Amino acid sequence: MCTTCGCSDKVHASVTDPDTGDTEALHTLDGHDGHEHHHHDHAHGHEHHHDHVHDHATTVALNEEILAKNNRFAERNRGWFAGRNILALNLLSAPGSGKTTLLERTLRDLKDELTIQVIEGDQATTQDAERIRATGCKVVQINTGTGCHLEADMLARGLQRLAPPLSSIVMIENVGNLVCPALFDLGERAKIVILSVTEGEDKPIKYPHMFRAAQVMILNKTDLLAYVDFDVDRCLAYARQVNPRLRIFQLSATKGTGLADWYAWLRAEMKASCSDSLPLDEEALARG
Repeated sequence: MCTTCGCSDKVHASVTDPDTGDTEALHTLDGHDGHEHHHHDHAHGHEHHHDHVHDHATTVALNEEILAKNNRFAERNRGWFAGRNILALNLLSAPGSGKTTLLERTLRDLKDELTIQVIEGDQATTQDAERIRATGCKVVQINTGTGCHLEADMLARGLQRLAPPLSSIVMIENVGNLVCPALFDLGERAKIVILSVTEGEDKPIKYPHMFRAAQVMILNKTDLLAYVDFDVDRCLAYARQVNPRLRIFQLSATKGTGLADWYAWLRAEMKASCSDSLPLDEEALARG
């Protein structure tokens, strides 16, 4: 998709089940073959300019086609979730915001109350999946190679491996990136953007597309406010300037402060998701 960040080159994308160690290669929406394509220089400047215009138009058309294909897969995922009363949440952030730590804490605290399973997205390694697995939670790892975001078809393949039960929650931990994941609908019920106080209060206006696409913002690592230069009120004002409808939680995943409101929201969303879903046809689901 992006020629500058390399996320069009996903020939090494894969899905791994940490329980079995099985890894399966993924083919992605763009069908990138790993070869670079070069344009020939022309002797006359206007011809060279024409090539650049043509190249830009081709790139825009390709990007629109990729997003259109992704959206079709996302709608299939949305129907798949609805037919099984599954609440799907897409967790997004820059690297180091505390997504995995928040997931670990949430899984341990709610394990006797809610059935939660996880899709982990990273460019490489299964380290985060192993952390999630240590909580006793079922998890599948998707590695995107040089890709900087998950796509709806990747998620569909991961869900086949995960096989989440009816009336459960699927947490999707996206690749750490505040840009491209905002563009790719996965079929989730909500996007949740996580911002830590160590990142700076101006992130919502520096990355407005991400915060505008999200339904929820979690301000994490509030236990560090005494040690960092971070203006909470300014951060929240920036976030609401970009997205007035944004639901905001302030918490510390490590210390546990503020988690009660986050958990109450999860319970309410799970209840709403089940009431909004299609009536279950368990025989049809059993047939696939």
